[in-house]
Amino acid sequence: MGKIAFVFSGQGAQHPGMGMNFYEQDPAVRDLFDRVEAIRPGTLETMRNGDEETLRATENTQPCLYLADLAPAMVLDRMGVHPDGVAGFSLGELPALSFAGACELTEGFALTVQRGLFMGEASRAVHTAMAAVVKLPNQIVEQACRDFTRVYPVNYNCPGQLVVAGDAEEMPAFSQRIRELGGMALPLKVAGGFHSPFMESAAVRFAQVLSETDFATPRIPVYANRTGLPYEGPVAKTLSEQMNHPVLWEKTIRQMSADGFDTFVETGVGNVLSKLIAKILPGTKVYTVSEPEACEKVAGEVSSHA
Repeated sequence: MGKIAFVFSGQGAQHPGMGMNFYEQDPAVRDLFDRVEAIRPGTLETMRNGDEETLRATENTQPCLYLADLAPAMVLDRMGVHPDGVAGFSLGELPALSFAGACELTEGFALTVQRGLFMGEASRAVHTAMAAVVKLPNQIVEQACRDFTRVYPVNYNCPGQLVVAGDAEEMPAFSQRIRELGGMALPLKVAGGFHSPFMESAAVRFAQVLSETDFATPRIPVYANRTGLPYEGPVAKTLSEQMNHPVLWEKTIRQMSADGFDTFVETGVGNVLSKLIAKILPGTKVYTVSEPEACEKVAGEVSSHA
C-alpha cells in the first residue's frame, strides 16, 4: 500500500445536521465545537437546523463546513488512520492546514470565519453565479469564457468538468454557448463567483489577516489549490491568492498520485471529491467519511491493506 491522503470537502454539499453526529458521539469533537462556539456564537445551531438559504450564505457555510470537515478526520486519526498528506478543495484547504498543524484548530476556525465574511461581502458587491461545465475539453471551455466579458474558468475539477464563475447577466448566454458546443452548464449551489477576479477585494483583505498569523510548518505535506503542489515557505501568500485564482484540483490529485498517494479518504460532507478523484485516477482506492459509522469501516479497510 502506498501513501494515504485525507481530502477535505468544499462548499456545495452542505446540509442541516452536518457534523452533528460526531459532536454527539465524540468527546474531542464536542470539545472543539464548543470552544469555537464561543468565537462565533450560533454556529452549532446553524449546523443543526439551518435552512438551505441560511447554509448557502458563504458567511455561514464556511465556518460550518470547517467543523464538519475536521470532525471525521479527528476521529480517524485517533483510530490510527494517519494520513501521509492532505489537501482540501477551496474552503477545505483551511481545515487541511489546521489538521496538518499549520495553525491551532480554533485559530483555523477564526480564520475561516474571516474568510467567509470577506467572500460574502465581495459576493454581494456584484451579481454572480457559478456553473459546472461538463462534456467538453478544458481548452474549449476556456475559449468560450474568453468570448464573454466577465466569465472565468475557476475550478479544474476532473477530465470533462470545469467550473466557471461569471456575471449573472452573462451566464444565460454563456450556458447557451456551451450547449451549442455540445456541453452542459450545470448551476452550482453557491453564493458567489469564487476563485475569480470577483474575489479580488476579499483576497486583499484576507491577505492582511493572514500576514498577522504565525503559521507553523505543517507536520505533513499540504497540497495547495493555487499550485497543485505542497506548500513551501510562507502560507499567507498562497492561501490568500487561492481566493481569486482557479482551484487546480485535477493537477493536485495527479501530483499526489505521482508522489506515491494511492488511497484517498474524503472527510466532511458528501462525496463530491471522491467522485472527482475516481474520474481523475480510475481504480484508485477512495473512501468517503461523513458519518461516524463510516470511521470504523474505513479504519478496518485501510489497516487491512497496509
